[in-house]
Amino acid sequence: MAVVMSEPVDPGTSQVSGVDLRGPVARAPIGNGQARLRLAGLAFVLALALAAGALVGTAVRGTIGAPAHATATPPAVGLGSPTLAPTPTASPAASPSPTSSPTPTASPAPTIAAGPVDVNLAPNGAAVFESQLTKELCAPAGLTSALATMGLVTASDAVQRQIESHIKAWWSYDDSHNFGWGPLAMTKALAYYGAPGYVVKAFTTRDQALRAAGVALSATHEPVLLLAWWGAHTWVMTGYRATGNLATDPRAQFKGAYIVDPWYPRVSSIWGHVQPPGHFYDMAGMIHNYIAWTRPEGHYPARDGKWVAVLPTVTRPTAHG
Repeated sequence: MAVVMSEPVDPGTSQVSGVDLRGPVARAPIGNGQARLRLAGLAFVLALALAAGALVGTAVRGTIGAPAHATATPPAVGLGSPTLAPTPTASPAASPSPTSSPTPTASPAPTIAAGPVDVNLAPNGAAVFESQLTKELCAPAGLTSALATMGLVTASDAVQRQIESHIKAWWSYDDSHNFGWGPLAMTKALAYYGAPGYVVKAFTTRDQALRAAGVALSATHEPVLLLAWWGAHTWVMTGYRATGNLATDPRAQFKGAYIVDPWYPRVSSIWGHVQPPGHFYDMAGMIHNYIAWTRPEGHYPARDGKWVAVLPTVTRPTAHG
């Protein structure tokens, strides 16, 4: 703000901004000395006025003339006033929630190459052996050995006679045209003595019959009854050998069977000497003895020309596990 003179300075009156700084003064003649003194005083007053104006202008410029972009003093925060919250910073982008890892699937069990099979439920064939008392009683003697292999009886002549005593109750003409033992009567005897689930099967080939016999024995851990010598004789198959798992490997081959033969120690005019109980018959021995059903007493439509076996189908807790 500049100092403005309202009018030219009069030698007899000094005015600054319209204010009379001297007051009323009596007019008198002014001498040279006096004039110089008055001029010096006037100059002094004028200098003071100019200095005061400069100060006022500086103050005004510091307030009104402040630049528009000057930062305002933040208001004081009084006691009890809400605290000024800091400007929230932007939250960092939330990381995506980790997806749950998929449940690991169990690694498949490594495939184990199937090796040869050699199983025998009665390694000591003599312990379960029962020799038939007459040439006609191969069925009750064979049943005694089968039941002994399962731990259901102890092989003895007494057990053989007891089994034979039930044949009238178990016989049927369709099963045996000669009024004696047939494979169906054998299944009834096995069930009676605690081994249910045996069935009679007839197969069109020897290989089919032996394969089924091996599969059934391994699945149930029970012996198989084979109708040898054209169906006239009973063999107890307690085990077998094969090149692989007969149930799962179609290339596996049956190689022979462990047989408990109730004819032992007799000699047959047709079959010759029979082997001791538990003997392993290779395929040559099986072919020689296990022959398709052919009976002289009449026809059996479901069996004629086929290989007949009495197979277990039920797994039971047994003494041999």
